[in-house]
Amino acid sequence: MPKYVIERDLPGAGKLSAEELRAIAQKSCTALNGLGPKIQWLQSYVTDDKIYCVYIAPDAETIREHARQGGFPANRVSEVKSVIDPTTAEGKR
Repeated sequence: MPKYVIERDLPGAGKLSAEELRAIAQKSCTALNGLGPKIQWLQSYVTDDKIYCVYIAPDAETIREHARQGGFPANRVSEVKSVIDPTTAEGKR
């Protein structure tokens, strides 16, 4: 199944408290449970004004439906085409 990176514009995200982040995560999990096993949240990265999330889903529309149900933005949904890391430079893959 494809992997996606979701860019969510959320001004002040880096200043959210642990409790506020917990509430966002709970809302996300509730929406995920409603959509069933076809979508999986892997992790998210919180920056100053954005949250970048990594999901596995059958298509981008499922990601957008999760955002609608959760009530949070999905300003950009990008399918991951490849993953590279330092071992990629060794050319042994």
